[in-house]
Amino acid sequence: MGMFTRVTRRCSMVATGILLASSALFGQASTQSHGSFDFNSDGVVFQSADSSTRVLMRFRMQNWATYTTKTEDVDQDLDLSAGSTDFAVRRLRLRFGGSLYDPRLTFNLQLSFSRSDQDWTDTQFPNIIRDAMIFWNFSPNLQVGFGQTKLPGNRQRVISSADLEQPDRSIVNGAFNLDRDFGFQGFWRPLTGSVIVNLRGAFSTGDGRNQPSLVGGGMAYTGRAEVLPFGAFKNGGDYFEGDLMREQTPKLSVGVSYHHNDNQTKTRGPLGRALYGRRSSEVIYADALLKYQGFSLYAEYAQRTSNDPITYKDTTRKDYAAVFVGSGYMAQASYIFPSMWNVGARYAVVDAGNQLAGLAEYQEQVNISGVVGYYINRHRIKTNLELGTNRITLLNSGSEVQHSFYTRFNVELGI
Repeated sequence: MGMFTRVTRRCSMVATGILLASSALFGQASTQSHGSFDFNSDGVVFQSADSSTRVLMRFRMQNWATYTTKTEDVDQDLDLSAGSTDFAVRRLRLRFGGSLYDPRLTFNLQLSFSRSDQDWTDTQFPNIIRDAMIFWNFSPNLQVGFGQTKLPGNRQRVISSADLEQPDRSIVNGAFNLDRDFGFQGFWRPLTGSVIVNLRGAFSTGDGRNQPSLVGGGMAYTGRAEVLPFGAFKNGGDYFEGDLMREQTPKLSVGVSYHHNDNQTKTRGPLGRALYGRRSSEVIYADALLKYQGFSLYAEYAQRTSNDPITYKDTTRKDYAAVFVGSGYMAQASYIFPSMWNVGARYAVVDAGNQLAGLAEYQEQVNISGVVGYYINRHRIKTNLELGTNRITLLNSGSEVQHSFYTRFNVELGI
């Protein structure tokens, strides 16, 4: 009984401490003035007594199991034995957003906790911070921001990974996306109504997230323009995949992005391993999204160029690191049934540029995949099964062709 009493007393003290901390956080000076705590479809909401501060907390996890066959020449007999298996927490994230002091002053904070989500391979440290952005909203159609977040590049990258209709983004995105960077960003919507125009721009470091101070100059400049000729999508549907809203009239968004990275330090701009010398590059994107009555069609094209993409460690020219130049294109289509089951398919190609001839990167990659899934609570809770094949043409070896097959089971849950 004595031990039980002590444990009970300690639990009571902890609970009291939590309540006192919550009261201090939300200004609970008296019973007449107190903050609020709510759980709704947006997530967990904390709000101060005078409503000047409102913080939304959300989390999500993505677990998957992937089986990939051995990579073999296409002229060999089919071998479905294991080349690799990947059973992992692909993504585990905690996100906060809301307004502070003034409804026009908003923020976005996102942290990642899984190994595959922290750039371990390239940075060699747990890169936890994904977003840390402060915004000032002059109006719903004009916004400026400062901090770290996604650059306004290709649509599939800017779309949250939680809102994809396949377990992951395409190989085109993997080769050319701009990811996140630190700097200033702006958004302006000069036209609204039957035709909508969105303009986005960014001035950033060009070296990716959470980078140390670098000697010398070199910045990145990014611009994006979007036209929605048939008006707005329901519930912002131009920035989540799949026609979950079952648009009653056709909706289309066409976007173009341009990115110049001056004196970049990594092979893929803000991403990739370190170069042995600085280089400059340009990236161009074009994408289009169409949705109508459960059907969705998305396509994109990307190209990166650089005048002198290859850097060497020393004069022996054995160790190198190169800016990945080349082009890629992708198309994917899906249909969501009224029962919330969905089917989809994707075709994606990445071509390395001729400047990389003689290097291991000088390849053509083709990915073909199909998916069947079920939306339990739209994109917040869903599961799907992907079947696909990867085909690689080794352009240095007489265009030798290798291929592999994979299957991936994916489950996502969040608020």
